[in-house]
Amino acid sequence: MITPFSPSGALDLDRAGELAARLVAEGCDGLVLNGTTGESPTTTDAEKAALVSAVRAAIGPGPSLLAGVGTADTGHTAELARQAGKAGADGLLVVTPYYSRPPQAAVEAHFLKVADATELPVMVYDIPGRTGTRVEPATMRRLAEHPRIVAVKDCSYDFLASARLIAEMGLAYYSGCEELNLPLYAVGGAGYVSTVANVAPRQLRAVLDAFDAGDTAGAARLNAATLPLAELMMASGLPGTVTAKALLGGPVREPLQPADREAVDGLRGALEALRQAESVV
Repeated sequence: MITPFSPSGALDLDRAGELAARLVAEGCDGLVLNGTTGESPTTTDAEKAALVSAVRAAIGPGPSLLAGVGTADTGHTAELARQAGKAGADGLLVVTPYYSRPPQAAVEAHFLKVADATELPVMVYDIPGRTGTRVEPATMRRLAEHPRIVAVKDCSYDFLASARLIAEMGLAYYSGCEELNLPLYAVGGAGYVSTVANVAPRQLRAVLDAFDAGDTAGAARLNAATLPLAELMMASGLPGTVTAKALLGGPVREPLQPADREAVDGLRGALEALRQAESVV
């Protein structure tokens, strides 16, 4: 989920609660706060905790609420994990330590120490394109032995390895790349963690619902309808945070900059086309 800010740049907890409630009402089983789309690199520790508390109050105890706590510092990540638990999170999203590019033994130790910091379940976020470091399959197999490491947000772009790990282990695999939501689900994935769902939660949910109902052709058709919007939001050269906020309104924090008028018009056109396609179906 995006993190709403006021025109002055302050955290807008009222808008955050409203958006969270709408996303749940329109089909999201749970929400991830303080991730990349939530601008976690530019929010303070106190803001992160306040956001979790406000959204927990807005959506109640039912939907799952995960808090992104990943940093390049193991100790800081563990402290954010403890704060998230106190604020009402049900689980933790933990990204691979970035920039320092630790070797696999250090990556493993990082995740284990964070998992030991609280009693909350952990979703490992594997996104080497951003962090510079892959969670190698052998490392993932060892991490899966920890009782609280239970899920993966997969943006490794290694579909073969992901499919094998899904088949071999009990980890719940969630697509972290919009174009792989349906393919990963089809080989046993658990779902997705989506930026596009900020603006089209119902339409993305419909894809997996159709697959669950046995209508694979319908799922493929619905998925195809989401792709133009997903491409504009995630592969147009603008960060997903910027494109999501272009559609939802509200400022981003620097160093991000808002989308220009041409990009906003294109995004709005793609979202309207998706809505029209949904009405035809």
